[in-house]
Amino acid sequence: MNSPTISYKNHRFPQQIIAHAVWLYFRFPLSLRLVEEMLLERGIVVSYETIRR
Repeated sequence: MNSPTISYKNHRFPQQIIAHAVWLYFRFPLSLRLVEEMLLERGIVVSYETIRR
C-alpha cells in the first residue's frame, strides 16, 4: 500500500523545518510552545499556532 504524498506547496517554511517541528512534537512529550522555543533557539521564528496547524 502506498502512503499518500504530502504537498508542501504554499507553505511558509521548508519541508525540513515542518518535518522537524512535527517530529519534536510527537516524539517527545512537549507542548507546542516548547517546540516553538526550541526552534527559536535554532534561529527559526515560528509561532506555536503555526506548528499546531
